[in-house]
Amino acid sequence: MIIKEHTMNTALVCGAGGFIGSHLVKRLKREGFWVRGVDLKFPEFGDTEADDFVVGDLRDPVICRSVVDRKFDEIYQLAADMGGAGFVFTGEHDADIMHNSALINLNMVEAAIKRNCRRFFYSSSACMYPEYNQLDPDNPKTAEDTAYPAQPDSEYGWEKLFSERLYLAFARNHGLEARIARYHNIFGPEGTWEGGREKAPAALCRKVITAEAGGEIELWGDGTQTRSFLYIDECLEGTTRLMRSDWAGPVNIGSEEMVSINALASMIMDVAGKQVSIRHIPGPLGVAGRNSDNKLIQEMLGWSPSESLRDGIAKTYPWIAEQVAASQATEEPVVESAPKVVLAAAE
Repeated sequence: MIIKEHTMNTALVCGAGGFIGSHLVKRLKREGFWVRGVDLKFPEFGDTEADDFVVGDLRDPVICRSVVDRKFDEIYQLAADMGGAGFVFTGEHDADIMHNSALINLNMVEAAIKRNCRRFFYSSSACMYPEYNQLDPDNPKTAEDTAYPAQPDSEYGWEKLFSERLYLAFARNHGLEARIARYHNIFGPEGTWEGGREKAPAALCRKVITAEAGGEIELWGDGTQTRSFLYIDECLEGTTRLMRSDWAGPVNIGSEEMVSINALASMIMDVAGKQVSIRHIPGPLGVAGRNSDNKLIQEMLGWSPSESLRDGIAKTYPWIAEQVAASQATEEPVVESAPKVVLAAAE
């Protein structure tokens, strides 16, 4: 009698030390995968659950070839040089953003093809949508077919658009089974909450937590700019559904619950049970309005996110409060300036 050896599904997560990547590793492990993670750093807020974790720089093709040393069933490419508005829209990091992220994608797609790794997920971003369709905060247009004529509002968005086309070109010419998602502002526990790269939900949670009751927090702009924010668990569900479908995308993975930044701040105060006043100051803003359009993902995958923003904030706020308390206990100041390079997952 011949007994076939059981083979476990394998996955490689690039950017596994970042927010989305570290959560993705946990999900894949729950699904029974053998997982290798790679990043410049280990996860900041806990030990990795990856079976193998490589601390390495994916801008180096030698590192890429070494981590793709076998045929993986699934490769998730989340690594990028990125951050929130305070990092992306100042213009000070444009060269790094384009150079670092493009190198990672050029290296990884070549390494995957050489090992015959076909199923490949790429995390693009809603930042690739044209600025001219996002000037009205009450009526932004982000349906997937509105991407062209291209005019992203940042170099971050331009690089995302380039890399989408890179993976689709490799799909046409080399048989890559590319899967592309355009993430819309993913948030949740274990995400960056200080330092200049944090997204609006985390930044506002931190500000409300550290403000005295009846005190004041600062918001960039007049607060009427609109966004939607997607809780991490919903992001992972959409990501794995797309990866295992027979459709490449690109597709939005985001919430359709659009709020102004002023309304987001009020929601966070309500969750916190603390009221503070808002002082509006000049600062980098990005487009006036952005919201996920989920018609295509509903049509193609039979799914779209359903969790409310408030429920996500209610799970995220206590975690950030714990981080602030721990930081204050060790007298570590909250740092507002951005470090030069962190290769983590996309918006």
